[in-house]
Amino acid sequence: MTIKPLIILPDPVLRQLSKPVERVDNDLRKLADDMLETMYDAPGIGLAAIQVGIPLRLLVIDLAKEGEEPAPMVVVNPEIVNSSDERSTYEEGCLSIPDYYAEVERPATVRAKFLDRDGKQQEITAEGLLATCLQHEIDHLNGVLFIDHISRLKRDMVMRKFKKLAKDRPPSRLVG
Repeated sequence: MTIKPLIILPDPVLRQLSKPVERVDNDLRKLADDMLETMYDAPGIGLAAIQVGIPLRLLVIDLAKEGEEPAPMVVVNPEIVNSSDERSTYEEGCLSIPDYYAEVERPATVRAKFLDRDGKQQEITAEGLLATCLQHEIDHLNGVLFIDHISRLKRDMVMRKFKKLAKDRPPSRLVG
């Protein structure tokens, strides 16, 4: 497995719309494994392919706590088919926006359909942290960041900070 470099705000790659995966094959499974390795190394609980510069509708999640057995999920072409009216708020962070956290309100429960790492159709009803994580990562696939869900003033402050930091970093390149 290979740890891939993360795309960091304000890189415009993060605003790209990811393309559907056409087939689940060994190359895609290798990419998912590399993404999991990258996510664990960061460390994080979710990662979308666009965050490693690959504009495909693929994400990985593992909510296992330290000391627990890993429970990785590979989610291909996810689609939220239903969201609850009830809302919940979590403090969110993002591997592409290091060391910044903010309270974000989202639907408390979502039902999503997707393909698993074997290409089999799955449907899941998620609540709590899993619901938040799925929505956060699916947002990435649509070019949306969690800071888009906070006040304009806070978002502008974050953008200014990361634009200043980015002056020393070359822009990334899209792969695929």
